[in-house]
Amino acid sequence: MSALHPHYDALVQLHTRMHHLSHLQSIAWWDQACNMPPKGQQARAAALAEIAALLHRMGTDPQLAAQLQRAEQEPLDELQRANLREMQRQWRNANALPESLVQAKTLATSRCEHAWRQQRPANDWTGFLENFRPVLRAAREEAALLAAQSGLRPYDALMDRYEPGMRSETVERVFGELKGWLPGLIAQVTERQQREPVRRPSGPFPKAAQRALSLDVMQLLQFDFDGGRLDESTHPFSGGVPEDVRLTTRYGESDFVQSLMGTIHETGHARYEQNLPRELLGQPIAQARSMALHESQSLSFEMQLGCSRPFAGLLAPLMARHLGADPAYEADNLHRLLTRVQPGFIRVDADEVTYPAHVILRFEIERALIEGDIEAEDIPALWDERMQALLGVDTRGNYRNGCLQDVHWPEALFGYFPCYTLGAMYAAQWFAAIRRQTPELDARIAAGDLSPVFDWLRDNIWSQGSRWTTDELAVRASGEPLNPAHFRAHLEARYLG
Repeated sequence: MSALHPHYDALVQLHTRMHHLSHLQSIAWWDQACNMPPKGQQARAAALAEIAALLHRMGTDPQLAAQLQRAEQEPLDELQRANLREMQRQWRNANALPESLVQAKTLATSRCEHAWRQQRPANDWTGFLENFRPVLRAAREEAALLAAQSGLRPYDALMDRYEPGMRSETVERVFGELKGWLPGLIAQVTERQQREPVRRPSGPFPKAAQRALSLDVMQLLQFDFDGGRLDESTHPFSGGVPEDVRLTTRYGESDFVQSLMGTIHETGHARYEQNLPRELLGQPIAQARSMALHESQSLSFEMQLGCSRPFAGLLAPLMARHLGADPAYEADNLHRLLTRVQPGFIRVDADEVTYPAHVILRFEIERALIEGDIEAEDIPALWDERMQALLGVDTRGNYRNGCLQDVHWPEALFGYFPCYTLGAMYAAQWFAAIRRQTPELDARIAAGDLSPVFDWLRDNIWSQGSRWTTDELAVRASGEPLNPAHFRAHLEARYLG
């Protein structure tokens, strides 16, 4: 421990210990989603609640308030000050919540998420609602306490945990602009694509072949298999810790695109985690800056790169190798297949043009839920109304492919959904900057050289962790804060150009 900053060093040691416990917590969550037998649920929920309470206790130790204040007076360098800023932010959030609420919420979400896995395929909204009410109660209590501590509106207080500094007023303005031009773009693109026939490959597509394809694509995307693995789960996710990233995807033998693009998406998340500043791991400054930035990485991989014409040329031989010879895997046809726009039920399967409509719907509903403007019972009718208005899709009575499709609400991840479309906007902004730096980007990708993309992301996003605020990071990386115009320009260039 340094004589110059003993209080800061003690905080560093505490956060290192908390990181180690969070490591075990993350692996237990991954195991719950991928491997755990059904009879393990009750014990696992209790264990996760216990470790959540322990971590909360450590993060709210009464001595920390004085220690943080004293560390503020110590001679810290720029990195240490940024780390202290993030420690203070975490401390403020943690101290707004009593341990009893943290534990109750963990129990409620564990039960709700586990039951949801069976209730969704059974189209059982009534059964889900019984488990969801305690989750919503805990989330509202959490939002109220965070709001009282921060001075923010309840929903903004929840969103701030995932996207520090972002406010629903900004999201509402950006999404309002999207709602103004997106339906027209969807109509234009779908009408145009009706004149561009696409050959669809003939299945079935065996799960073993899809998994082998996924692993090869992850290799192409330079995932470090010595520091992570790929598994299967009900809902694709990227979990674990930076030292041991756990990805999942899901396979359907009638459709390979779902698992392929899910794998590419999660690999984007994983490479961000694997390339966070290693020398600072365990400290808040070494964590991903925000979830919109995290989603900007998954969508940089899945949409900006993965759905591009030059990348389709790299995928084509891999498809033939694992799924067999089929003219549908020819690069131009594959590109048309991956960029097909079709309004549908499922968010995670949506194309990049219709995807924002799914996010807008969820943002509007969950904000009203947390603010108390609606109750859980109101969700299906609102869902049906807005799916029809935004996408022309009828979801009445179809809870499985409607309001039960996502894991976020069972897990009380309120405030997360806006990050997906904000992430798509950031991804378009990053690629605009990459193209300015490397005008011949498409030719480099077509030749199998992905280094212009990965080097730029590593230098400007991955290695920076939480050193800067989101706006400052965006300006340093691309020359400007979030600018949604890049997203619209990208969609119009790809689909109407």
